[in-house]
Amino acid sequence: MVQTPSSDHLDRVGYLFGHPIVHSMSPLLHQTVYDGLGLNWAQLPLDSTDMDHFLTLIQDPKFYGASVTMPHKVAILKHLDSLTPEGRDVGACNTLFVRNDPTTNRRLYVGTNTDVVGIRDAFYQNISDPDACFHDRPGLVVGGGGAARSAVYALRKWMRASKIYIVNRDKSEVDAVIQECAARGFGDHMLHVATVAEAEKLDGPGAVVACVPNFSPKTPAEKEARAILECLLAKDHKGAILEMCYHPTPWTEIANISQKLGWNVILGTEALIWQGLEQDRYWTGKDVHELPIKKVHQVIAAKLSESKI
Repeated sequence: MVQTPSSDHLDRVGYLFGHPIVHSMSPLLHQTVYDGLGLNWAQLPLDSTDMDHFLTLIQDPKFYGASVTMPHKVAILKHLDSLTPEGRDVGACNTLFVRNDPTTNRRLYVGTNTDVVGIRDAFYQNISDPDACFHDRPGLVVGGGGAARSAVYALRKWMRASKIYIVNRDKSEVDAVIQECAARGFGDHMLHVATVAEAEKLDGPGAVVACVPNFSPKTPAEKEARAILECLLAKDHKGAILEMCYHPTPWTEIANISQKLGWNVILGTEALIWQGLEQDRYWTGKDVHELPIKKVHQVIAAKLSESKI
């Protein structure tokens, strides 16, 4: 049986539900918000793969919502009463919030996806001139997992990408991303860039989202993918790159390469912070600008510095 942290001392309780979550900064981020608002709330870590146990916990009248992470982002969908457009279109839920049915007053469990908002706002909060940087230019996504799907959604839906390049070591993963995004209605004008020769002929991207772990390429496929990325980053136009990887350090090989080639590097903690603030918008009912944004940035930066010691 999973050990559930006590919530007796709290007015409201939320959970971070996933496995493994030992390195997650989500509870710290949200505690900073609640302390700043004077709320006796907390997000308790629930490192678990036991869906039934989680579904029991959320019946608590004090429950306000949850961050849902791997491996539950898709599995949770069938247990929800409804999804927001973002959750439905992306096909994954990272945020659970509660509403009451206006007719029956029955409690409803609603899912959304704030990962896409985190990616979008990481760019718009850090780039002063989006028109010059990335609007109406190709976007580039590096990777083939769930974060890559969220990146495609943000680039297509909000960031005015004219087309989207995908670079990844595994062609089958890219095919799956393109097919899934197309089936969900936001997969137009996507291109798998499979060779350096192809990359050399393409217009340079404006917004890049790197969604792969920090590692030195070793296999031929990994080396080719890295060479393709470097070719695209070396184009004349220099935009902004969001490096989604931030553990154990946000300053990755890709971040270093990008900076040397003249790109504006946005650290992955920015996406973490803005998706978390969007979660608290659902949970507290306050607009994001009413939340302690500056304090959250300070606390997350301090936590990162501490982990480097």
